Parts: sequence; structure tokens; C-alpha cells
Amino acid sequence: MIYDKIGPGKNAPKEVHVVIEIPMGSSVKYEIDKETGLVFVDRILFTSMHYPFNYGFIPGTLEEDGDPVDVLVLGYESLYPGVIIKARPIGVLETEDEKGRDAKIVAVPVEKIDPRFENIKDINDLPENFRDRIAHFFEHYKELEKGKWVKVIGWKSREDALNRIRDAIERYKRSM
Repeated sequence: MIYDKIGPGKNAPKEVHVVIEIPMGSSVKYEIDKETGLVFVDRILFTSMHYPFNYGFIPGTLEEDGDPVDVLVLGYESLYPGVIIKARPIGVLETEDEKGRDAKIVAVPVEKIDPRFENIKDINDLPENFRDRIAHFFEHYKELEKGKWVKVIGWKSREDALNRIRDAIERYKRSM
């Protein structure tokens, strides 16, 4: 994978590199080809929803499903597909869809990039309505696609996020 050269970050799992695939505000689901780094349109959301966060993955990680770790990066600005942002994991959103269990790391930009998140250390530091908005998006964004669905299982802590990333880094190293 082209992005593996930068890896998950020298301070991972506490600070990670996130390769953005989908910008906040987009209703287009982009995917980056992991070999070439080219950005492809996967699909346009069938619902009238848009991503309320930037969405991407941590390079140099491997989940049990064979994909890199998914990350949603909270913020106030939309980031271009293919850019890399340093982020701090603050929790995990556990979901299940038509393909099985699917966890998403929730992260915020490091303080140097956006100091407005410096007091957010754990998922429970986010206002409840912010967490509700994220969960609502995942519960409904696939609704109009035949055979597709998402169920939100719940939230897990920062420590759970760090452990998940640590495990995925080790799994990636073993696969090489």
C-alpha cells in the first residue's frame, strides 16, 4: 500500500496518521485504492445525508476484516481526499452492518492542528448531542440502499480505541 510508507505515526496509538477518504459535508463515498493512492468514487449516498465528519483510515494497520482501521475525524473544516492529518483517538463507535461487526475509531485533530479540541480526551467529553449526531448518521445513511443496513451497538472509551489500534498495528506487522 502506498500509504504504508508513512505508517500509523511515530506516536501511535496515542497520535495517528489518518488518510482522509471522505471529506466532511460530502454525500459522495470515496475510496482510496490502497495500492496506487488514487481516489475512486465508490458511490453517492442514496439518502439526502452528508458525512458530518472527515472519514478515513490509519495506514500500517490491519483489522480482522482485512482492511485498515476506519477513523472518523471530528472537526470544523472539510479535508480533501488523500490528505493526511495527525489525530488523537478519543473512542470507538461499535456498529454492525450487513457484512458483520464494524468498529470506527473516533478521533480529533492534534492540538497543533486545531487547539479547539484540546480538552476532548475521551468520547464522553463530547456533548451527548454530538455523539447522537454521529450515531444518527450511521443508523440512517444506508437506509435507501437495498440489502444494506447499519445498527449502532454503542460507544467505547479512548483506552479501547488505543488497544484496538495497537492490535491492528501488530496484525499488520505479522502480515508483512
